[in-house]
Amino acid sequence: PTSLPACKNAIFSTSLCGQFPLPNRPDTIGYKNVCWETTGTGQFIPGEDSTPDIGERGKLEVLEEIRVEVQVRGRENVGVVVEALKKAHPYEVPVYEVYKMEDF
Repeated sequence: PTSLPACKNAIFSTSLCGQFPLPNRPDTIGYKNVCWETTGTGQFIPGEDSTPDIGERGKLEVLEEIRVEVQVRGRENVGVVVEALKKAHPYEVPVYEVYKMEDF
């Protein structure tokens, strides 16, 4: 959780996520840095060839983690936001998921 502010700053600084337009003015950003956070417990065992930021190779590491969800508008922008996350996150392989959402 100590790297959370840096990770959020990195993705929000792209100006490609966490922004919502005003309902009657779609060209005007009404809200910025919008996200959803949930706290949970994560676990992993670093492999022999890994360089873990947390934990030791071959030993189970269990820790509190925070999941952050943001909306990225436009498929072409997803890669930019994911790359910003990867650069800011301390893990060798940060976990992230990308979902396509529909507006009804």
